[in-house]
Amino acid sequence: MTNSQILVAKEWKDYELIDSGEGEKLERFGAYIMARPDPRAIWNKGDVTLWKRADAVFADEKWSFRSDPPTDWRVNYKDMKFKLRPTDFKHVGIFPEQAVNWEWIAEKLKAQNSNINSNLKFKILNLFAYTGGATMAAALAGGMVTHVDASRPAMMWASENALLSGITKDKIRWIQDDAMKFVQREIRRGVKYDAIIMDPPRFGRGTAGEVWKLEEDLPKLVWAVKQLLSPTPLFWLINGYTADLSHMALKNLLGDAMCTEAESGELGLVESAKGRIMPAGIWARWASK
Repeated sequence: MTNSQILVAKEWKDYELIDSGEGEKLERFGAYIMARPDPRAIWNKGDVTLWKRADAVFADEKWSFRSDPPTDWRVNYKDMKFKLRPTDFKHVGIFPEQAVNWEWIAEKLKAQNSNINSNLKFKILNLFAYTGGATMAAALAGGMVTHVDASRPAMMWASENALLSGITKDKIRWIQDDAMKFVQREIRRGVKYDAIIMDPPRFGRGTAGEVWKLEEDLPKLVWAVKQLLSPTPLFWLINGYTADLSHMALKNLLGDAMCTEAESGELGLVESAKGRIMPAGIWARWASK
């Protein structure tokens, strides 16, 4: 395994990146096709005729619908089920490229459960957890997850997804809170976690209007979170979407925190039109040997 990689989600059946280019991406979620902006798509579209198939287009900060989304719109990824809906921010409730991280999380937890051959439940902290993809991946693999997000609508959405996926209530602890404030309280309480998942935004606001700026606040959060690690941690995953930072920056930060080298790279999605890889984020991760 190299220290810098491009990871591509390959096992989706309910999602397809059909085409991309000229600041947009054309995607299929289930049977529903959407065109949305993506500033990273600076190349030409592969096949302009494909874009006529779009059921919905997000442009000029609003959606235009040629046909309405299904009233109960869902997609599945293996055992995980997601309820989708168009939002005012162009999102639909899922980031399909994250499937490679879900697989990695499940792999690490299942391997540990197999190695120890016991009913020990590992405690996982998921910060900026959004609609719960990583939370569900960890819970389905046997983890006990603390899911933290400042947005109540995102929290409710995530809980719907967990219910749809058949995850019992005792597997996930739901916390609506500012990430740093929650971490600081957990430090004072002496709580420890076996694994950390973080998906911080470039910019955001906490439950009381706290301003989050990635370059300023992520290092502070990482060093605070380190105090929550159990004596024998399993893994730590940081995901990011900002174009302002290289994945190498996340790798160096995480390596500093763990006093050993981390690995890092990019996430990507492969077009079905021309087979090009569309960049879809950066990641860094560390795992015990």
